[in-house]
Amino acid sequence: MIIYSWNVNGYRAVIKKDFRDWLDGCGADVVMLQETKAHPDQIDDDNREPDSFSNNYWNWSKKKKGYSGVACFTNPEPMEVTIGLPDERYRDEGRVLHLEYPDFHLFNIYFPNGQMNDERLEFKMGFYDAFLAHAEELRKTKPIVVGGDFNTAHTEIDLKNPKANSERSGFLPSERAWLDKFIAAGYVDTFRMFEDGPHHYSWWSYRFNARKNNAGWRIDYFFVSEELKDKVVRAWIEPDVMGSDHCPIGVEIDV
Repeated sequence: MIIYSWNVNGYRAVIKKDFRDWLDGCGADVVMLQETKAHPDQIDDDNREPDSFSNNYWNWSKKKKGYSGVACFTNPEPMEVTIGLPDERYRDEGRVLHLEYPDFHLFNIYFPNGQMNDERLEFKMGFYDAFLAHAEELRKTKPIVVGGDFNTAHTEIDLKNPKANSERSGFLPSERAWLDKFIAAGYVDTFRMFEDGPHHYSWWSYRFNARKNNAGWRIDYFFVSEELKDKVVRAWIEPDVMGSDHCPIGVEIDV
């Protein structure tokens, strides 16, 4: 199964670019999008239900339009689709889609950004813990695959300027420590299974020619629970695909 994840930074914006060409040609079984910033009733049927995929699922913010949101386009039909996390504190911002397949639970998640203020950072850390608790409960039944925008760079090689950003949310010690805890719980960063070097990023600021200069951050990930690790065939980043301040990432799993 080939699975993609992409923070598109506005679905209505990206479909005006080359998104449909990429979507039709990417060869994915599942495409997971984050930060769609749209309710399905704001998108025409042709764009909401692309021909190259049999199923589409959406979760949008119940707080305000034009904010957050995730979507999944799939060909293999899931056994079940669940919207949001069980913890009601983290259900209203349209951040989670959970697709259950025979071999694993698949999560598409747009994790919160903590840069606005301390309250949002606290919300982000609580969201992280609520997700991990839920994943660990589900993991008792079958393995976990989670992809999306985690909004945290894990190590110094995961961003261009680690020292300059050491006090900025997205690279704070507490955020990085949570990723350490996640990995210690038995979750594997699939990209690092195949590439241990620097200069591989998935997000670039629109300012200062950051993308042209490859001054970016790797904050988009696919993790698998370690019992699925041997089934991971490859994992990759597609930095040359434009249309958003993020680029697509992919994983292939032998199921």
